[in-house]
Amino acid sequence: MRNHPHPPEPGRDLDGFEKRSGRERGSRGPRVFAPGDLKLLLPALIAEQPCHGYDLIRRIESLFDGAYTPSPGVIYPTLTFLEESDLISGDAEGGKKRYTITDAGRFFLNEQAVALAGVRMRIDVSKRSLRGQDRPPEIHEAVHNLRHALHSHHGRWSPEETARVAALLNSTAQSIADGKAL
Repeated sequence: MRNHPHPPEPGRDLDGFEKRSGRERGSRGPRVFAPGDLKLLLPALIAEQPCHGYDLIRRIESLFDGAYTPSPGVIYPTLTFLEESDLISGDAEGGKKRYTITDAGRFFLNEQAVALAGVRMRIDVSKRSLRGQDRPPEIHEAVHNLRHALHSHHGRWSPEETARVAALLNSTAQSIADGKAL
């Protein structure tokens, strides 16, 4: 064991790598939607079937096969924005708003059909990625350590160093895919 003049910081081991449990991006988990994705997805879901905000949360959760549930703190401000933009309309019903698509919202969805298809494609990709969130914590930690090592690099990659690191990463990836040891 190496001799360290100072004890490791809390949350860090003697190798300098941060010890993390669970998700790779911290307590919030991975980013699921790109900026603007919900502004396209919510009107599309409402156009399919008028519903309440809570229903939208559950419908999005079902799009991700239960692997992701958007927070009300993301959904409701977006609904407010869409309502203020006249893309949806919210009618109070028993203390809850039921949202419907407006004519402007239908026009918007028609104009944004290609972008909406991209959102749905990203949902499929994110869903596959989120399924990997049930990997063992040791794998999450190892992935984090790899990212830390790459980000800690001084930034001046020589051709030799680039080739060396790329070969290491590619051979490791191939070894994992093949189920063999390095």
